[in-house]
Amino acid sequence: MNYREDSFYINKVLKGNLPSFALLVEKHKGLAYTLALRIAKNHEDAEEIAQDAFLKAYNSLGSFKQESKFSTWLYKIIYNTAISRFRKKHIESYSVEESPIADSIQIAEEDGLNILHHKERKKIISKAIGKLKEDEGVAMTLFYLNENSIREIEEITGFTSSNIKILLHRGRKKILFELKKILKDEIVDML
Repeated sequence: MNYREDSFYINKVLKGNLPSFALLVEKHKGLAYTLALRIAKNHEDAEEIAQDAFLKAYNSLGSFKQESKFSTWLYKIIYNTAISRFRKKHIESYSVEESPIADSIQIAEEDGLNILHHKERKKIISKAIGKLKEDEGVAMTLFYLNENSIREIEEITGFTSSNIKILLHRGRKKILFELKKILKDEIVDML
């Protein structure tokens, strides 16, 4: 489905056309869930966080000043909702093997990865992503999957731009290191 600009739907909702908010949800639900999952590391909690965040966004839509993108404002709500829930529950970490993030990351230069089947690649990438610290995973998700700018990530997370750049750098290095380590083990097992 081709979506219009977010401001079109926001203005319709503010004028009383409530079904227009469903289109905003539909447009942003995938990335909202992905961001929540990076923090919660649990499918059920990520779904609840995304739903809670959309409800908060709906209830606060009148206060959205449209000075930034709707997605940036929404991701900030999701981030804060997830962090709040995470701190309350101390959620245990899990394997992100079935995560939508795993489908989105592609490392074409790794020759060993080209040998493996799609499912094996997904498993390997998921293992590497699972090794990232929470803040690195959030920064990587926002920057690479959601395509937010450094400035937008600052607004969403409250991190400084230099901190974000460091998190992205560390995240990339850790994923590459983990992929090399995993691939080495996988290739040895295949022989």
